[in-house]
Amino acid sequence: MSTAADRIKANAARFRPPPAPAGEQAAAEPPTEAPRRAVRDKDVRRTVDLSPAQHRRLDVWQREAADNLGYARVTGQEVLSALVDLLLDDPDISARVTGMLPNRR
Repeated sequence: MSTAADRIKANAARFRPPPAPAGEQAAAEPPTEAPRRAVRDKDVRRTVDLSPAQHRRLDVWQREAADNLGYARVTGQEVLSALVDLLLDDPDISARVTGMLPNRR
């Protein structure tokens, strides 16, 4: 009868690569650096909590923008993504937003 430790060792051995033959060890490549982390290439989701009044006003704005653009709708995702681009690209808008933050705490 085997013990739990014996079963764990046997299970771990199943996943271990087999040892290389003695002649091949000299030809093996030297160890390399640890693999680098992959750069994120997928979008990262952010969420925002809005008051009911903000939500209604944004919803009305989106419908009006869609009408003005000739679209069936403008999504909140499109609006918030455009706003982030403005915030990051325009120093004046960035300064205005930074000035508003203390009042929102």
